[in-house]
Amino acid sequence: MLTLIAFLLILSVLVLVHELGHFFVAKLFKIKVEEFGFGFPPRVWGKKIGETLYSLNLLPIGGFVKLYGEDEAGGGKIGVGKKITKDLSRAFFSRPIWQRLLVVVAGVFMNFALAVVIISFIFATIGAPTPVNEVIVTSIVKDSPADTAGLRPGDVVQSINGKKIIQSSELISITRENLGEAITLEVKDQKSNVRLVKVTPREKYPSDQGPMGVSIGQKVVVKKYSWYQAPFAGTKEAIKTSFLIVAGVGSLVGEIVRTGSVPQGVAGPIGIAQLTGEFVHSGIYAVLSFLALLSLNLAILNVLPIPALDGGRLFFILIEAVTRRKVPAKFESYAHAVGIALLLALIALITIHDVGRLVSGQPILPEIE
Repeated sequence: MLTLIAFLLILSVLVLVHELGHFFVAKLFKIKVEEFGFGFPPRVWGKKIGETLYSLNLLPIGGFVKLYGEDEAGGGKIGVGKKITKDLSRAFFSRPIWQRLLVVVAGVFMNFALAVVIISFIFATIGAPTPVNEVIVTSIVKDSPADTAGLRPGDVVQSINGKKIIQSSELISITRENLGEAITLEVKDQKSNVRLVKVTPREKYPSDQGPMGVSIGQKVVVKKYSWYQAPFAGTKEAIKTSFLIVAGVGSLVGEIVRTGSVPQGVAGPIGIAQLTGEFVHSGIYAVLSFLALLSLNLAILNVLPIPALDGGRLFFILIEAVTRRKVPAKFESYAHAVGIALLLALIALITIHDVGRLVSGQPILPEIE
């Protein structure tokens, strides 16, 4: 029950923040908002306040803001043969291109802004894991050269044969250049005591161990930011994560086209609900981090030039800006219909994958070896 409540709260926050972006910018430009809906029809409940109908709908997988004249953006028609004559100046399609652009991207901006706020809050309160220029020993293979020489997990390698080491790649490179020869490592233990350790990297070794039989990595420290630094660090982190999401979306599409199956690590509504439960048990900061990640995912997916999404509407507006001609309403309507069909098919495919994974007991995320 706790997982279900948390999942619905997260979904509600993401949807409301996104749609409020469209809503407020449309109101700012005095574009008539006909309906503000949570979920997708059929409608369960609705109440009209002023000129806007606020509704709750049966399918709780999103939301929408219906703008007056939005569906007729290409031709300015309502239904068949009926033209908009009343409140023409308040119709979406009649507004300048720059206003329509801002209304469309407002939802994406709000999701990105939400992620920045959450990440900034986390950075300012508990800090962020930050790699530093120190190479740390994470594990030692028993009876390996590193174990015999006296290296221990937690040791920081400061230099090899007098050369300062700040990256893992440097240690690996120097080690492989001295196979079968003794090298001197200057290391600092967890109590900051410095000592010299002589190790002879093996010329022949198991493929899963390496010449010294040691696992290494970049040392990570928790860095807290001041309240005025956190927004800048949060924005930088959100941008970096957004690029990773874009790369992930490209890989997902390529994998589906190539193999016809959903790769492991991709989750739909069921998988996200299951992940929510895991994050809930990890604490409030884990839930907030998950919310920020989902918000960035929603922003990226919505800005893609896919009909039926914000990015699809943005694409048609940009075409109009370049050609100085509106895209025919019928063509745009068909394009959005095809886009919705493809999105629903993709959601169905991922949901089937989620159910199969759930039944078989497979983890959502791939295991790390």
